[in-house]
Amino acid sequence: MSILSSVGRIATRYSAARARYRSERALLSLPIELRKDIGWPEIVVDAHSPRIAISLSEAR
Repeated sequence: MSILSSVGRIATRYSAARARYRSERALLSLPIELRKDIGWPEIVVDAHSPRIAISLSEAR
């Protein structure tokens, strides 16, 4: 395993996390009624994303 492959893997994970965060932020900026219509937030809470758990408590 080389340093470049490790850096590339880290960069890929970072890019995916940033894209996921931007998507969540865009969805959370929608009105609650619209989020319910499109099924957001989902019932399943991912252990790696505390922001989804926060949005679930907002919806109640």
